[in-house]
Amino acid sequence: MRPICLILLFLFTAPAYANEHYRAAVDSLPSQIPDRIVLNWSEDPTTTASVTWRTDTSITQAEGQIAKANASANFTTWSWSKNARTEKWEHNGNTAHFHSVTFKGLKPNTLYAYRVGSGDIWSSWYQFRTASAEPDEFTFIYFGDAQNNLLALWARTIRTAVLDAPHADFIIHAGDLVNRANRDSEWEEWFESGDWIHAKIPSISTPGNHEYYKNGDKRHLSVLWRPHFTLPENGPEGFAETTYYTDYQGARIISLNSNERHEEQASWLEQVLKDNPNKWTFVTFHHPVYSASEGRDNKDLRKAWKPIFDKYAVDLVLQGHDHSYARGNNIGSGATVRDSTKGTVYVVSVSGPKQYKLRKDRWMTRGAENTQLYQVITVSGDTLSYRAMTAVGELYDAFDLVKQMGKPNKLIDRAPESPERRWENTLEKKDKDDKVY
Repeated sequence: MRPICLILLFLFTAPAYANEHYRAAVDSLPSQIPDRIVLNWSEDPTTTASVTWRTDTSITQAEGQIAKANASANFTTWSWSKNARTEKWEHNGNTAHFHSVTFKGLKPNTLYAYRVGSGDIWSSWYQFRTASAEPDEFTFIYFGDAQNNLLALWARTIRTAVLDAPHADFIIHAGDLVNRANRDSEWEEWFESGDWIHAKIPSISTPGNHEYYKNGDKRHLSVLWRPHFTLPENGPEGFAETTYYTDYQGARIISLNSNERHEEQASWLEQVLKDNPNKWTFVTFHHPVYSASEGRDNKDLRKAWKPIFDKYAVDLVLQGHDHSYARGNNIGSGATVRDSTKGTVYVVSVSGPKQYKLRKDRWMTRGAENTQLYQVITVSGDTLSYRAMTAVGELYDAFDLVKQMGKPNKLIDRAPESPERRWENTLEKKDKDDKVY
């Protein structure tokens, strides 16, 4: 989050998928009650946690309270308070106050509860656990584009994912959280779809092309991105809270901004990978290195970043943008045969309802179209276990990566034998004998 006092000069007026919107495309007005509460890591996740929320402008002084959680309701007796940083935001005649607080001095691997508010107006208490100071097993969820019809159709994906992995340690959002960068009603749907999930499970978010808007010939990051999130600012200059890294229990998770200036990020990326003490490395960004859909190739990005991924043996690259699903392995320059036992694993996925036709390509091991998915990834010692699940909780793809001393990762494919999902075999046909009373 950064100091903000912005008046938007460019206004979007046409709703996306107007006939399918779950609620009217009007801005959701804030109140004195904290809303849009989201938990992030802006610093060390073993000893800190950052929270961001919104109120109306009548709340000029806000705070966060935190305590060690236990089974007694009296845990609040020993709580600590910290004043929030409050910034005014203006957009299309609407105003709000965004508040952020970073709790510091926390104990590693400890369950805490926090709430935010002021006076006698407070949120619920939300529980989270700090990271362990040593490498330890962890699980996270990864989503491709949510983007459209969020409350109507994306909500089921994020809620099913958390029912599947209730103890997930964090969530990666690989861009295009919304469709229109500055449409406040879409952000309202994104927050309402996740509700307490955003407040309880830390988010690692990277911006997609739909988090950008045009003003004249220039593209700008959404005026709601940095107000909504408190993310690390350890990236290259000019990429605050979009290009950054976080270390978590033996893994380095890197967010890159695939929307602009790839070469400027490349030197920073190389340094972050060169000085990486962690066993596992994951990179997330929006536009794929290898595309899963027609006419969406990203040659400049691939030229700038893929050689660095190869050089430092990045384990897993998590992407979005193509509105289809594909998983495959590294292909060397000029290669005609894929070696499925080594190299970076690349994944493109989609969690929302907007779907494109899959372009089956030689880099793909498993693909899908017309399918909403989420991914659950568990790291335990030398083994990474990956599951891609449909929005109705069915296993669609799976593999293990196993670290081998002095050798590339061993990939064990565990995908089910079910046919790949295509438009022609996923469109439900109405059964005339089906009757619902």
